[in-house]
Amino acid sequence: MPDSPRRSPVEHGFPHLETVRSAITALYRRLSADGVQRFATSLAPVDAAFADADDLHLGAQRVARAMVHHYRLPDARVIVAFRSMEHAGSVELAAGPEYFVELNDRFRTHRRDIGAALSHEVAHVLLHRLGLEFPGTRDNEILTDTAAAYLGAGWLLLDAFREDATSSQKLGYLTPEEFGYVLAERALVFGEDPSPWFTSPQAYTAYAEGRARALRDAARAPLTAAGWAGRRRYALDRRTGSEGPGGSYAFETAADGLRVAFPCPVCHQRNRVPVRGRVRVRCALCRAVLDCTT
Repeated sequence: MPDSPRRSPVEHGFPHLETVRSAITALYRRLSADGVQRFATSLAPVDAAFADADDLHLGAQRVARAMVHHYRLPDARVIVAFRSMEHAGSVELAAGPEYFVELNDRFRTHRRDIGAALSHEVAHVLLHRLGLEFPGTRDNEILTDTAAAYLGAGWLLLDAFREDATSSQKLGYLTPEEFGYVLAERALVFGEDPSPWFTSPQAYTAYAEGRARALRDAARAPLTAAGWAGRRRYALDRRTGSEGPGGSYAFETAADGLRVAFPCPVCHQRNRVPVRGRVRVRCALCRAVLDCTT
């Protein structure tokens, strides 16, 4: 997992958003809608709390056990060690049931972020056991960050983001705003607000920006929640058969007439719906019910 406790600027914005959306789709495909629902409750802040007075190794093992329990890995055992290394952490993905996690030596004194590092590394174990991976290191790490955040432990990764005029710290491949986006997507599904758990003001700001982007996703045509301008643009594109902004929808001619394809705002799988005016659609993957004006 990348580690940036240095003065170099932290990347912001949404440069990996398409990969993030693909990762959410992959989670629903591998776990199923019912499987994702098993993670409706996030890891509690108390389970990742680490006081300076706590024994380093015993405390790390306690937090690791909490992660194993949260990710529903009943027979897995995670052994945590610390050493000098370039990255924040690494995990040895063997056959199990024991998995060895190594964390950067700096966590010996930055103990508040041990939970964040472990949320990512134990997510690697979960994905390894699920047989779920993306090609290439970058995309696979984005998948891991997304899984950690969407399944309820990765809010710690966003909370580890701190930035001021002279220094910055960020864990993971996602930008702070992308972490905020994934957490907001999760919040919209489970009715959960993670913002009271943030101890970093910068994390709260990034979450707000990510949430605004997630809300825009949930209000794009042909969804009925789209605003006046979006509905007007959609009506024009429907007449001309043009693709929506950023590929948000596309029209197809089928045997039974015109259809529109658009991504589900929950799982991001594309749905194809006949163009028949006001309809309600159930996403075949995540089972979300979508009100549409096609």
